[in-house]
Amino acid sequence: MDALNKFSGYAHWALRIAVAGVFLFHGIQKIAHPAGGAMMGMSSALWLLVGLFEAGGGALILLGSFLPDWATRLGGLLIIPPMLGAIAKVHWGQWSFVPSQNYPMGGMEFQFTLLMLGLFFLLKGKSVEDSA
Repeated sequence: MDALNKFSGYAHWALRIAVAGVFLFHGIQKIAHPAGGAMMGMSSALWLLVGLFEAGGGALILLGSFLPDWATRLGGLLIIPPMLGAIAKVHWGQWSFVPSQNYPMGGMEFQFTLLMLGLFFLLKGKSVEDSA
């Protein structure tokens, strides 16, 4: 295990890359197609705002290791509202991410995990370990 310890200072990159990948992809899709929220009863302006939160949050989490502490914390904060909205509006009532007849978009398992990762980055920020 000592051989792995020398890499522990870089472990944050696994979470940063995974979270940023999800939010950059979905955020850019919303920005590129602002009318896409109409099928869920959302205005183009709100859909675009959600996309900006997602893409901005993902970018700040990814780049936050090179920026001041507030950047990672802000990135975490920005992804929390879209996840709360997705859970409340689309996924609430079913845990499993597997789509079902009542929940064609699946349950809230994945969105809850992303919500908790946003909370992690908000609370953790750019830790001392991140500077390795």
